[in-house]
Amino acid sequence: MKKITSATSKYLKTSLLVKIAMLVSLSVVGSYIKFPGPVGSIALDSLPGYLGVIIIGGPAGALVLALGHLLSALNSGFVLGAIHFLIALIMGICGLIFSNLIKKNIYLAVAVTTFVNGVVSAAVLIPFFGMPFFYGTVPVLTTASFVNILLAVIIAKYLKDKVAS
Repeated sequence: MKKITSATSKYLKTSLLVKIAMLVSLSVVGSYIKFPGPVGSIALDSLPGYLGVIIIGGPAGALVLALGHLLSALNSGFVLGAIHFLIALIMGICGLIFSNLIKKNIYLAVAVTTFVNGVVSAAVLIPFFGMPFFYGTVPVLTTASFVNILLAVIIAKYLKDKVAS
């Protein structure tokens, strides 16, 4: 068994921090690839977060999802105002849900997380924006969620062995 020294611990922390920073940076790049819809911040910004959940773990991936959403919203001009902080929290929760379910069944993880991200997160915003917003956002948001998660799963399949945790 390998003994973890102070230097090793610092390396592991630095390595994790670098991976998180790289994935957040990729979220910014993904935020420029948008899905047309009523809200300008629906994009491929969450793909790196879900990839992070798979490769470096749930909490780190959830952080990437939350920060990635905030930066994507900033890129779009914070269309929904301060509500984006609530959405960032929901994105982090989606990452934790995905992390827990992917250990059991990858198909279930993709389906449930797509539903929570696409439908439940839009439903949470009904008190702020009403039903027309919900009906207009759900199809685009659900499609974008599915595409982000599916691409993350596909990419992770090829990267998992190449990226040391």
